[in-house]
Amino acid sequence: MLVKFRTMTGAADTDGRPLPDADRLTRFGRFLRSTSLDELPELWNVLKGDMSLVGPRPLLMEYLPLYSPRQSRRHEVKPGLTGWAQVNGRNALTWEDRLEMDVWYVENRSWLLDLKIIWKTIGIVLHREGISQQGSATMEKFQGKMKAGRQ
Repeated sequence: MLVKFRTMTGAADTDGRPLPDADRLTRFGRFLRSTSLDELPELWNVLKGDMSLVGPRPLLMEYLPLYSPRQSRRHEVKPGLTGWAQVNGRNALTWEDRLEMDVWYVENRSWLLDLKIIWKTIGIVLHREGISQQGSATMEKFQGKMKAGRQ
């Protein structure tokens, strides 16, 4: 269980499906996301030992059955407040690239790499880079799509 600020409403259509993120994102939520202040409550999770400062960002539990065996390797380390994918494109990345960067981090992690990621995170947050995907209020939902020939 992660502690987070709620930046979206629970608004749904007549069939009970959540409305698009752009329609549910509150004005204050948009501000929190643009400044990355929505991540501050997760420091509690770091203090509790449930998360690390650096590691693959935690994703929705509903994505677990959608990962390829290689993508599942992202779970070999604790999730983090920031990670390799966050300093190399953040939400502007495709899911495939983002998950590949998570696995790259797992395979190459070190204290020096963590320090580099933390340093780069400061710049990205200050410049408000990669907050959302092009044409989206946040990021598209992960569908488990893969390029041909990759596992």
